[in-house]
Amino acid sequence: MSAAPLEAVETQAAPAPVGPYNQAVKAGGMLFCSGQIPLDPASGTMVGGGDVEAETRQVLSNLKAVLTAAGCSPQQVVRTTVFLVDLADFAKVNAIYAETFGQGVEPARACVQVAALPKGAKVEIDCIAVLA
Repeated sequence: MSAAPLEAVETQAAPAPVGPYNQAVKAGGMLFCSGQIPLDPASGTMVGGGDVEAETRQVLSNLKAVLTAAGCSPQQVVRTTVFLVDLADFAKVNAIYAETFGQGVEPARACVQVAALPKGAKVEIDCIAVLA
């Protein structure tokens, strides 16, 4: 039995990868989305000026763009990981996160504090979704 082929997902509606990885990969009926930070897809510059709420909105916008490019929606997401530089931002991030993932069956999730994120971001989110 051969393994299902892997398919890279790419969209200009989300920031281009800055390293040897894809925005997402389809594999075995699942979608594995790389972590998104608050980069503007058009300019490649950071959004939010250090405001974790503005950063979170951009991160989720980027993630939704990748989901859309793969033919998915936030309702198909089964797992997320939220990376925060400061867990004191948890409530603010959680409130905005709930706007995207708070309808229906919410995804399983981990939230961890990290020492630093790329480009000085305060938040990064990745996810796994089931393909319809």
